[in-house]
Amino acid sequence: MSLTLDSLADEVAERAFARRSPAEVRAAIPGSDAELQDFADSWTRLETDGFMRDGGRYRLRRLANFSALPVEAGHRRGLHRAHFQASVHNTLNGGVDRWFAPVEDATVANPFCQGLLELGRDVADRLHPNTAWFVEMHQFRVQAKANSPGHPTPEGVHHDGVDVVLIAMLARTNLAGGETRVTDDEGRELARFTLDGMLDLTILDDRRVMHGVTSVEPADPALPSTRDVLVLTWKRAQPK
Repeated sequence: MSLTLDSLADEVAERAFARRSPAEVRAAIPGSDAELQDFADSWTRLETDGFMRDGGRYRLRRLANFSALPVEAGHRRGLHRAHFQASVHNTLNGGVDRWFAPVEDATVANPFCQGLLELGRDVADRLHPNTAWFVEMHQFRVQAKANSPGHPTPEGVHHDGVDVVLIAMLARTNLAGGETRVTDDEGRELARFTLDGMLDLTILDDRRVMHGVTSVEPADPALPSTRDVLVLTWKRAQPK
């Protein structure tokens, strides 16, 4: 796993983001195909996001939080709490406490969840050594219907207001669109790509670049259309 982690951290340090293929990520995380499928299947049990100020009901999610301390390996799950973003970072839904259903315990314990947490923390630690982290885990499902697109980032291209963001694809089902855009603060596009395939991922230095995802629609209007992603964020913990 170290070769992938070293190269990831080096690339993020150099240009503020990196992308890795499903094959590279799968090879870096120990776990069976059945465990990976169990992890992906947990996205079928998300609950509707009721905090969309655009009135949309196209997004489902679950939330968990963790702490990660320099003196401890791994991530310690915290008591369930609301998700909060300042309005400057989320002009659509920011400025309020948003309570979402908690991530299921079995999902957190899954080796692929733990492996992705380890991967992202390693990058965060290499960029900012000896840092105490507040970590959030977001499971997102965006649904699209004929004449009713879904919006993975309805707030547009944005900063999350954290230090490091990991975004991993779990499934694209009957989907068109959903391009990830990475820009600088002036809006100059640095990269554009479509996460496609289980465990296709990108990691970003959120203080240096912004990101967003274009709207999605069904490839076949007669069939269900979903986009399932995992978002993990590391933010320097506030001293007590």
